[in-house]
This record gives sequence, structure tokens and C-alpha cells, in this order.
Amino acid sequence: MLLPGRKQLFCLLWTIILLSQWVHGQHCIWYGECGNSPKVPEKKLNCNYTGPPIPLPDQEGQDLLQELCPGLVYGDNKVCCDTQQLKTLKNNIQIPLQYLSRCPACFFNFMTLFCELTCSPRQSDFVNSTQFSAFNKSKTNVDEVTYYISQTFANAMYNACSDVQAPSTNVKALSLLCGRDASQCTPNNWIKYMFDINNGQVPFAIDPIFSDVPTAGMTPMSNVTFNCTQSLDDGSRPCSCQDCSEACGPTPVAPAVLPPWTILGLDAMTVIMWCSYIAFLIIFFGVVLGAWCYRNRMVTSEYGPILDSNQPHSINSDGTDFVGDATCCETLGERFENCLRVLFSSWGSLCVRHPLTVILTSVVLVSICSAGLTYMRITTNPVELWSSPSSRARQEKDYFDQHFGPFFRTEQLIITTPVNASFVFSPTSGPDIHFSSILNITLLHQVLDLQTAITNLTAEYKGETVTLKDICLSPLAPYNDNCTILSVLNYYQNSHEVLDHEIADEFFVYFDYHTHFLYCASSPTALDDTSPLHDACMGTFGGPVFPWLALGGYEGTAYNNATALVITFPVNNYLNDTDKIGKALAWEKVFIDFVKNYDNPNLTISFSAERSIEDEINRESNSDVTTIVISYVIMFVYISLALGQINSFWTVLVDSKISLGIAGILIVLSSVACSLGIFSYIGIPLTLIVIEVIPFLVLAVGVDNIFIIVQTYQRDERMLEEELHQQIGRILGEVAPSMFLSSFSETVAFFLGALSSMPAVRTFSLFAGLAVFIDFLLQISCFVSLLGLDIKRQEANRPDILCCVKLSEGQQGTSEGCLFRFFKKIYAPFILKDWVRPLVVAVFVGMLSFSIAVVNKVEIGLDQRLSMPDDSYVLDYFGNLSEYLHTGAPVYFVVEDGHDYKTSEGQNAVCGGVGCNSNSLVQQIYTASLLNNFTKINNIPSSWLDDYFDWVKPQSSCCRYYNTTGAFCNASVVDKTCVHCRPMTTSGKQRPNGTEFMRFLPMFLSDNPNIKCGKGYVYIISIDQISHKSVFYVFYEQYLTIIYDTAFNLGVSLGAIFVVSTVLLGFELWSAVLVSFTIAMILVNMFGVMWLWNISLNAVSLVNLVMCCGISVEFCSHIVRAFSVSTRSSRVDRAEEALAHMGSSVFSGITLTKFGGILILALSKSQIFQIFYFRMYLSIVLLGAAHGLIFLPVLLSYAGPSVNKAKVMAARNRFVGTEREQLIY
Repeated sequence: MLLPGRKQLFCLLWTIILLSQWVHGQHCIWYGECGNSPKVPEKKLNCNYTGPPIPLPDQEGQDLLQELCPGLVYGDNKVCCDTQQLKTLKNNIQIPLQYLSRCPACFFNFMTLFCELTCSPRQSDFVNSTQFSAFNKSKTNVDEVTYYISQTFANAMYNACSDVQAPSTNVKALSLLCGRDASQCTPNNWIKYMFDINNGQVPFAIDPIFSDVPTAGMTPMSNVTFNCTQSLDDGSRPCSCQDCSEACGPTPVAPAVLPPWTILGLDAMTVIMWCSYIAFLIIFFGVVLGAWCYRNRMVTSEYGPILDSNQPHSINSDGTDFVGDATCCETLGERFENCLRVLFSSWGSLCVRHPLTVILTSVVLVSICSAGLTYMRITTNPVELWSSPSSRARQEKDYFDQHFGPFFRTEQLIITTPVNASFVFSPTSGPDIHFSSILNITLLHQVLDLQTAITNLTAEYKGETVTLKDICLSPLAPYNDNCTILSVLNYYQNSHEVLDHEIADEFFVYFDYHTHFLYCASSPTALDDTSPLHDACMGTFGGPVFPWLALGGYEGTAYNNATALVITFPVNNYLNDTDKIGKALAWEKVFIDFVKNYDNPNLTISFSAERSIEDEINRESNSDVTTIVISYVIMFVYISLALGQINSFWTVLVDSKISLGIAGILIVLSSVACSLGIFSYIGIPLTLIVIEVIPFLVLAVGVDNIFIIVQTYQRDERMLEEELHQQIGRILGEVAPSMFLSSFSETVAFFLGALSSMPAVRTFSLFAGLAVFIDFLLQISCFVSLLGLDIKRQEANRPDILCCVKLSEGQQGTSEGCLFRFFKKIYAPFILKDWVRPLVVAVFVGMLSFSIAVVNKVEIGLDQRLSMPDDSYVLDYFGNLSEYLHTGAPVYFVVEDGHDYKTSEGQNAVCGGVGCNSNSLVQQIYTASLLNNFTKINNIPSSWLDDYFDWVKPQSSCCRYYNTTGAFCNASVVDKTCVHCRPMTTSGKQRPNGTEFMRFLPMFLSDNPNIKCGKGYVYIISIDQISHKSVFYVFYEQYLTIIYDTAFNLGVSLGAIFVVSTVLLGFELWSAVLVSFTIAMILVNMFGVMWLWNISLNAVSLVNLVMCCGISVEFCSHIVRAFSVSTRSSRVDRAEEALAHMGSSVFSGITLTKFGGILILALSKSQIFQIFYFRMYLSIVLLGAAHGLIFLPVLLSYAGPSVNKAKVMAARNRFVGTEREQLIY
């Protein structure tokens, strides 16, 4: 009987154990809400309750349970929470809902964690109450619980949420919910932070215990979880790629960077050009040597048939049959040449005969044209200078400015310290932490004093007092009118008192500004630093201050090692409101003056305001006026003195031509003024490049022509019975075609250059083309009349300037001049010697080969520091900007009018959340951001559309309206008449379409974020996009096309020069080819000089290259035309004659004139003047002179065009019976 009794007893005990386990499984630890939390008074503690789960008593509670915790809905809905607890749960999860609900799987797992804790009927399996306090006589509060959570569940929840983005803040959602940066967040510390009573959100302490096996008699909560790539049971789709990296597929790979082009490990272009050069030398010297040997055996002139009087076609014969041998082109060319000669001869004679009429007419026309300068408008706006109105970036910027307003004006300081005050902070746990000197609390107080002083600055504008608050960006106004200040001191609410907050004892510092800094740097959006001080990290303006915007000089995320503080004051900008912009400009001026004069030996400050660059460019232009004036004065003095040809000491006053030189200079300047005035009439604005470059260009062209006219007259002898007006007319008929050739070539080249899309180049080309042509017209009219008067003065033996005084008669005569004799007797014969010419070709081809080899190595761009004066405060700012700052310009992607957001298809093409297209706009940008080393997109894209969808969800408290009026009801408003915008139904949870989309959109656009709703359009637009400077990409767009623009402009210019030269050289095609080829060599060699002298290719250097094309015409065309009309017996003799006669005028007219003026530019304070004007101008003049006066004559001696037989016979016939046996030209 005993044994069966024992069996019965054992069965009874086992039944009791099983029953107790079942009862334990249905046991609650709380139910309902009792007293207020001592830690967070506005929140309630739960009431202690150890009974079984209780069915929800009302429909509202059942609806809330279905909404929040559908996994607990079954049977009679017995749970361990009442309706009020469900309401509290809903309120508490509003902020996480707005961020995590982007990924349904993440939010489901997150809600499972809190639903099981709050309401699970199995609550006592994994939640244990450990501390209580009295509420009233019948109830007690639950003050602390232990929550047993499966480690597998925690890991799965974290993995599903780790990639979820918070686009409106440009960080991951976990950075906002984990109390630290997402990179430092783990499953365990995330859950611990959410349950930490010190975070200001939890009313009682919750101690999570992580284990996958039963612990201390408790079974860890291990409900089913979903991966972010899975669909939910309710039909919710997998998370988007932006919020779930596992859903993205293969990681995108940046395009491979092409390796340098090499041959045998050496630069390919260098190798190719070396080989080409050596091959050329071998072939060239072989041909030269062979020709020399052949010439020594058979000495025959190429013009033997012409010179031999026994030949029927000799110029010494009667010439009756010679014209018949001239080709059609030669005859046509001679007739065209003769027409020009006759036309200009008649015109020159007329100008000398009626000088006063011509001069007065010229003065009147110049005055009328120059009067347009009263309408002159100078453009200094970089966008208008460098970006074409038709360019994509310019059009998109204009569209953005018109629809959203221009980007904020930025006032910024970068602060470092010379003081070595770095230190080590020892936290109560963990290793010691090094802090840099600039984060020393003493220096932070000093920086805060500076920041406060700046915020208190006032300015005057039209009698009104302007403060920072009047112009600053206040994104949450009118609810919060504090100015946005991106400063690390906003972590301390810009308060000395908060900065000094400290909790410490005699042994340790537990919490102070160090711990607060470290917390805020890792979680800048936190409203509470979880310390007993409960200091907020959010700035006083209602937004976060991201550490990469407020700190500089650190590596990775070691913000404590930052060596620079960055303080940024965003100021509102306006498109066409001059008064508001005027107020901002007035305050910025006071800001600049204040910081300039601020003195603190412990702080080194570099700074910039929005107006700084334009101010400094204007100041630079004014400061360089003296340098430019000295440069031009030197050139003027030289011209005035060099024009005169002194025959003897006794006739120096008579022979000098100072007044004529001054008149010539005034004509040059008048042509510039006329050009500026005419285009000012039309309304085309000037640029600083036009003002600084065109006088240099026109002076080069104009002075060259002046020297040619004057020196030709000085070397000429008046023929018998020839009057002065006839002589000057004849001289003009000889030289004016050459002047017309060069001037018209340049004019056409410049006008075609105006086809460029780059505003600075187009404007320069227009003004330069017109100025050069007007200068030519004034020189062949007004200057010729003045020359005639000056010659009459000289022949009357009257001194220069004091022409009213008549001196005793002296001997008048002509003289060739020292420079002309040097060129004729020494230089020209030497340069064209048989052994010198091959060396010249070898050297210049070598220069060309070198330049071609390095042309692709010239850097593209313009260092903005070069645009500033040497003593500019902005230079320090630019330097520190590159050294310390970690962020660049914001990038906007604007969908223009016409896109239909009301349809699912239209929404899916743009958005980046669940259900959006894999190739949507946001998704493509996000994919590009993954390749940040390639695309330079640093953060994930922020789309207002995704934030709108989160804002309008029925689960969220963001979108509500008054059911009585239909007006918007902000989430912070407590009013029973406020109802959710959309119902908690299946269709209500879907994205809004059609009229519903448009109905709630105005509410979203007017909403401000708050503690209950972190979404809001004002927050998205104003806070998210604050960064440094914004105009860069419009400015930099020129570099995408600068190579094409350079090739186009120079190619068009060369083409124009070729066509004009062909016509004006009498249809001598080969002569035009040689002119164009030589100018092309000069341009290519300019690229070689740019590489050697570190001159980058940009709009400024492109303008100089276009100008180089024009000036090179002056160096080449006169020589080639003199060669083409020469009647000497061989190419060498013709080249020698051309060089002797035109070389001296070109050398004295351009080279010497410019050389002295250019050297003065080296003394300029402006770096852009020193590099782009001094270096490039000097190179242009030296290369032009070298090619025009050395290489071109040698090239003509080898490959010049054959003599034009028609021109030879015309020359013979023209001078038959006169004392002149041949043409000078």
C-alpha cells in the first residue's frame, strides 16, 4: 500500500508544479497607472498588480491594442495593461515611430519589445518587479523592474533597424535613439539607453538582462522577429534599400580610375614627342644637308627667269608677255591689293588735306560714343562672370532661387589657439580621454564672450537699427525666434552657467562640460544628456549642431581632438528685395569691422562674411590702380620718346614727336572708351577683366600701327613734284593694307570669340573686337591728319609742343634710324645665315614638342586664394577652410514643375522608403552616396516626400486637425477636438493619393517640429541643409567645359585669322597658312609656359589666350605681308627684306612698348595680377616676338610662298619713270 501511495503523492506534486507554472504564465506584475515619477514628474508610474491578465474594458482600449500590439489580440483580449497605459505607450513611441516606421520589420520588432513589456499576459515570465513605493493605502507604485530579453531577439531587432535612416537629420535613426552615434551603437547599449531612467523619457528604471537561456527562474522574452528584407504578416513590404543594406544587392563599385598613359613606364606624351622630335631633326637636317649639297653643284635662283633681262618674263624686259603667265588667283590678288592701295592712298591724302575736319569729326564721334559710359554697369558677381545663363547649373540655380529663395548668406569664423593647453580628462569609467587646447573651458568661455558680442552687434541702414535677429535664420519662428548659430557652444545653450555645470566630489568629476561635450558630439539631437543635470544638446534655435559643422582639425570621429572651433551664422538671403539685402550687407560690414579689430592673444581668428569676397575683389581692383597707372605711364613715355627720330642734337626739339605720341595714345584710349560706351548704351555690363585687359590689348595693336606709319614715313623720301598729302597718301596706301589685315583679323577673331558661352570670355571678345576696329579707323583718319600737321610743324622748323615758336632754319633730311639699321645690317642677315636657320628651326620645333608633351598636364581651375590681395584677411580664412573643415557645399536635387505627386507612380519615382522604386531619385542619390570617395556625397539624401509620408501616418500624432473647423492641430496641442488626419484602417495606413495628398500637404508645410513630432517641413528645409557656401558648383561648372571652350575659342579665332588673311593677302592661301601656323605655335607654347609657371587653365587665362591670339597677329601678319609683296630674287632675300623693314617697327612698337609696362605688374599686391597678368603678358610678348622676329622669317625663307608675278609686274609698271626702282614693301 505504501508504494502506490508514494506514486499518488508524486503525481499530485507534479500536477501542482505544472499548475503553478501555468498560473505563473498568466501572472501580471502591474496594471494601470498610479503616482507621478519622481525622476520625470510629467510621467506616471504603473500600479503594482500580481493577478491574472484582465480583458480590456472598452472599445478604445481594444482599438489601441489592435493598433499598437496586434500580436496580443486574441480571445477576450486579456492583457496586463489598461487603456490609459496603452495611451501612454502610444504617446511615448511617437518619436521612434516617425523614424523607425520607415522600415516595417524594424518597427514591428521595436513594438514587440515594448508591447511585451507593457501588456503581455505572460509578463511575469520575463519581467520582475524589484522596487516599489507607496501610492495610497490600497495601491503601490512599481519603481523598478528587471526585463529579461533574449540576446537573439535583441540582435535581430538591432539588425533590422541598424540601417534605418533619419533623412531630415542626415544621420541614421539609431543616432537619435541610442544616445550615441550609430557607429557606436550595439543591440545591448541601445536597449539599455532606451530603458535608462536618466534619459528623461522613462518614468521608472528598467534593468534589461540579456540571455538566451532561462535565468534566475525567468524565461527571456524571445518573440518572433522579422528581418528587414522580409514582408510582415499584415502585408507590409520589405524595407527599402536606403533603410536596409541587405535589400540593396551588390555594393556599387566606383568606375575604375584610368591609369596614367605610359610607354615603358614613362609618360606617353613625353615619349611620343621625344621620338617625334628626334625623327624630325634627322629628316630635317638630312634634307637641309642634301639641299645644300645640291645648291653648291647647281646654283640657280628661283627667280632667274624673272631677273634675267634676256628672258622674256624678266622684270628687266619690256614685260609684254609677263602678265599672261600670272595665274588667275595671282591676278585677282594683285587687283585686290591695288584697290586697297588706291583706296587708302586717296583716303590718306584727303585726311592730310582736311585735317581739322577729320579731327573734329573724330572728336565728335568719340564723344558721342564715350557718353555711353554714363550707363556703364560693372559686374563683379562671380556667377554672372563665369557661369553662362544658358548653362545647366545656372538655369537650375535660377530656378531654385525663384522658387525657394537663394541660399543663406554665411558669416563664419574659424577659431584656433596658439596656447598649448591640451589636457587629459579622466572619466569615472573607461580610459583617459585627450582634449585639445581649443576645448579648454577657459578658452571656451572666451569664445562664448566673442560669440555673444557678435550676436549683440547692431548696424544702421537707412536710419534703422539692424540686429542679428532682424536678418538671421530662425527656423522655428515665431514659436522660437532664436538665431541659428552653428557652434559647439550651443551644446551648452550659449550659456556660461551651463558651461560651468558640474557634479563632482573630492575624488571624481562625474559630470561636467567634458561629459556633456562627448555625449552631444555623438548624439547632437538629444534633448537630455542622461546625466543628473539633464542638459540638452539641441541648440537654442531648436535644431541640432552636428559636430562636423562646428569643429575642425580632427580625424575620424575623435571630436575631442579638434584643433579648431567653427562658428557659423546663417543669414536669410533674398532674391530681389534690396532693402532686406541692404540690411544684411550693413550688418555684415559691422561684423567684418568688429572681427578685424577684435584682439585676444589666446585666440587666432580667421573669418569671412557673404560679402567678403566681392569686397576684397573691389578693394584689390582699387589697390592695383596705381600699379596699372604706372605701367601705362611707362609705356606712354616710351612711345612719346621712341616715335621721334633725332637727327642731331641741335634739332632735338624739332625732331621729337612727344605730342604726336601722346595723341596716338589718346586715340588708343579713345577707341577703348568708344567700345565701352557703345556696349554700355546697349546695356551689356562690363567686367573687371574688360577694364584691365582691353587697354593692354588695344595699346599693343594701336601702338604697333602707329610705329609702322611713323617709321615708314621717316624712312621714306618724297619724290619729285610730290606734295606732302600725296606722300602720306602713298605711304598709307603701302602700310594700311597690312594694318587692315592685322586689325580686321583680330576684330573678326574676337567677334567670333563672342560665341563662347562663358560670360567673361564673351564680354571681353565683344569689347575687344570693337575697340580694335575703332582704333584702326581712328588711326587711318585722325592720326594721319595729326601726322600731317606734325610733319608740317617739323618742316617749318617749329619745336615739338611749343609749336608757336619758330626756330632758325635747319637742315631737314630723312634717316633710317639706329634700330632699323641694326635690323637691316646686322640682325636680319645674321638670323638668315645658312647655318643659323637650321638651328632656329631645331630650337623652335623643340619648344613646340615640349609644349605639346605638357599641354595635357596644365591644371584646370582657379584657386580662390589667388583672387584676393596679398594682405586680405580672407586668405587666412581660405587656408583654414581647407585645413580644418570637413564639410562642403550642400547639394540640392529639385524636381521641377509638372511631376505628379498625387499618384503612386509619381511618388514611387521620387521617394526612398518602403514601396518606392529601386531606381527612384532618392534611391539613386543614396546609391551614389555609398561611393562618397567618388561622388563626394557625404550624407544620405533627405526627401521631403518621405518625411511627409511619415508625418501623415495615422499611427503618428503629427497630422491632426480640429474636427470642428478642419484647421491644422499641432502635435503639441492637447485638445479633445483634435483628431487624426487619417483613419486607423488598412487604407488609412497607405500613402495618401489624389485629393487626400493635397489636402494635408499645406498642414505639413506649415508644421514646426516639437517633442511629440520630430517631422516638419521647416525643420527639413532650414536645418538639414545648413552648410558652408553654396554657389560653388555654379562657379565650378566652367571647369567641366573649359577644355572645350578653350579649343572652340582658339580654333574659331585661328579660323577667322586664316580666312581674313587669305583674302587680305591677295588670296595667297599659303601665306595665310603660315600666319595661322605660327600663331598656333605661339598658343601651344603658351600652354608650355603655363605648365612651367604653374598657371592654371580657367576663364582668366582663357581670356589671355584669346588676347594672345590677337596680339600674335601683330607679330606675324606684317612680316608675312612684307614678304608676299617683296620682289627680291629668293625667299631668303625676301625674308631678309621683310624682317629689316617690318621687324624694327614690330620690335619697337609692341615688344619694347609692352616690356617696360609688364615688368611693373610684377610689383602688384594682387596674386591674380602677378600670375595671370604679369606672367602671361610677359610670356605673350616674349613668345610673340620670338616667333614673329626669329622663327617666322626663317620659316618663310624655307617655305614661303613663291613670288606673285602679277604683283611684280604691277610694281614695275608703277615705278617706271620714277627715281624709285623698286617697292619698299
